[in-house]
Amino acid sequence: SLQNGLLVAIVVIFLMLAANFQSFKVSAIVLATVPAVLLGSLALLMICGSTLNLQSYMGMIMSVGVSISNAVLLITNAEQIRRHNGNALLAAREAAALRMRPILMTALAMVVGMVPMASGIGEAGDQSSPLGRAVIGGLVASTFAALFILPLVFAWGQKKTSTQSVSLDPDDQESRHYIPLKAEKNAP
Repeated sequence: SLQNGLLVAIVVIFLMLAANFQSFKVSAIVLATVPAVLLGSLALLMICGSTLNLQSYMGMIMSVGVSISNAVLLITNAEQIRRHNGNALLAAREAAALRMRPILMTALAMVVGMVPMASGIGEAGDQSSPLGRAVIGGLVASTFAALFILPLVFAWGQKKTSTQSVSLDPDDQESRHYIPLKAEKNAP
């Protein structure tokens, strides 16, 4: 049932991101780090000889959450830069350079915090170690994916996208649906 929980979590995150970015394409770009999380978690579990169990699935779900927050941080910045300069590749490069430190700090703090749990030392260490190992493997792989692969996916996906706002809000001055107020029309 945790496999279904992971899938439901990813679908719900996708829908929330689509509402936030007002774009299904940008939401799918953010989710491009999820396969890296799953592969990294499974790889470290296999290297350490751990099995897939309740703890390791919980670790994967935690890693997905941190990975998506890092991806949102990068993509939000890249999208703002792209709207100003119109070039998706340059925007992705600049956003990756600007957001490298926060992404590395978040991932490193989580990885270092999980090292004692992943080592399996102490009472019930063998039972809780898969959680730490899944988190560490997922975050290492997703951090690499967020800093190097995600900017390329963003540049490819947003290459031909317009810089005009997609908002339907008539008060948004960047929207094509903007309706100026009468006071603004009569202003000198």
